[in-house]
Amino acid sequence: MKTGYFHRVHRLSPTMFWINNPTREEARMAIEQGALGCTNNPSYTHKMLTHAAEGAYAKPLLEQAVRESSNDDEAAAIFQRKLVKPIQELFFPMWKESNGKHGYVSIQGDPIHEHDSQVIIEEARLNGALGKNIAIKIPCTSAGLKAMETLIPEGYPINATEIMSVAQGIELCEMYESITKKANKRPPLWLSFITGIYDEYLENYVRDNKVDIEGDIVRQAGMAATKKMYQILHDRGYAPTIIGGGARQLRHFTEMVGGNQVVTINWKGTADLLIEQNPDVVHRFFNPVPPLVIDELLEKLPDFRRGWDPKGLEVDEFEEFGPVELFRSMFLKSWIAVLGEIKALRKA
Repeated sequence: MKTGYFHRVHRLSPTMFWINNPTREEARMAIEQGALGCTNNPSYTHKMLTHAAEGAYAKPLLEQAVRESSNDDEAAAIFQRKLVKPIQELFFPMWKESNGKHGYVSIQGDPIHEHDSQVIIEEARLNGALGKNIAIKIPCTSAGLKAMETLIPEGYPINATEIMSVAQGIELCEMYESITKKANKRPPLWLSFITGIYDEYLENYVRDNKVDIEGDIVRQAGMAATKKMYQILHDRGYAPTIIGGGARQLRHFTEMVGGNQVVTINWKGTADLLIEQNPDVVHRFFNPVPPLVIDELLEKLPDFRRGWDPKGLEVDEFEEFGPVELFRSMFLKSWIAVLGEIKALRKA
């Protein structure tokens, strides 16, 4: 019996560990340590190009992608698929052995054109062709939801991401129920509530606006919202499995333990530290958030109030919600950097 931290988490709780944006070696180590799945976002390609160990491997793949493409956007997407393919292959045996319960690798592509549902659909179909254990990672925005309405009846597993509000989660669930009843298909669906980035956004807001509120209270915001989303899924019988994402601290994993959900974390600086520290497996997710914490957050942080209220955002506001914009800006920076590398290769 394996006794590592994540193996014990899986034995003693329903919480699942997924690895985020791993190198090939990190993916192998994560699987050995108990990872049950993997996520890749638009930052992945730039990370691999600039990675000390993987850069020499990634650069020839980028050159191949440039030769195989007719434009820079296509080259960036092909490059991402080339990098994700070996990760998909590493997790495929797990998917097969578990009869499709575990071993998924989700991939989120071009963040520049994610406002265009047709681009999302076309890219999803190409990404899905990488393997049966690929999940299509799509922003929960107006365009993303529209794309999901096409892709769900086609049977694609969906990881709905960039969710920073209860309103987004409810809209996703209601859409899924409506579409699957018509299509008579219920592919796997994950709801990625980006807990860590939500905290980061609110901490930035407090600093920049000199809000008089304790940091201890602000740092509970993302987890409080995630707990509310989880409770709504449970009470209404909605289908998705929550993914806690955007981890910035070890607590973004350890505080999720106990819930029947996934937590996706980076290897370096999070997973490796938890393995090294080997903390006790303690169910903390269902510990209630004190009412005074919620009251303070609602009173002093407008975007927490909008994210907390089930009707705090309209669908056409999802994409421009502050925490969502912060998250996407990170993806845009990385994707644009890769496009710059592609342009340089074409000129050369």
